[in-house]
This record gives sequence, structure tokens and C-alpha cells, in this order.
Amino acid sequence: MKIKPLGERVVIKPSEGLEKTKGGIVLPDTAKEKPQEGEIIAVGEGKKTDEGKLIPLTLKVGNKVLYGKYSGTEITIDGEEYLIVKEEDVLAIL
Repeated sequence: MKIKPLGERVVIKPSEGLEKTKGGIVLPDTAKEKPQEGEIIAVGEGKKTDEGKLIPLTLKVGNKVLYGKYSGTEITIDGEEYLIVKEEDVLAIL
């Protein structure tokens, strides 16, 4: 991975959006819902306390996670879409 998040941030590769409805209708890109789950690609070193202690993140590379719908910052690296979010914006590990 060419990117290393700082502090308590993680890089997530969002899963693909729904291509078809249950009835078989193919959805265009503009009508797809934004995915809310993905896989962690990279993690930061952790959160620093006021005393300077480092608290490591509970999330690990490879975890499948559920995150908030409008959280994080979207970036594109080598044509791939990624999302950088703080650990607190991750709702659950799947």
C-alpha cells in the first residue's frame, strides 16, 4: 500500500455497490447506494494521550467493517477508490 494513515485513522476499500435490484433491474452508477461496508487496507499507529502514551488501534488490516454512510474522506489512488476514516467512525467489525 502506498499510503500510511496518521494517528487513529484507517484506510478502507469500500465494497462494490449493489448492481441489480432483487427484481433483476440493473442500476446505473448514479442510482447505486453508497456502500457502508468495506475492508481495512492500512491502519495508523494509534491515538496519543495527553501524556504522550500511544494507544494502539483495535482495528487490524484485513478486517471487514461497517462504517457511517457519510463519514471519512474519499481518495483515489491508481484508479482505486479508498476512504480514510477515524477509528471512532467505524461502527462494527463484520
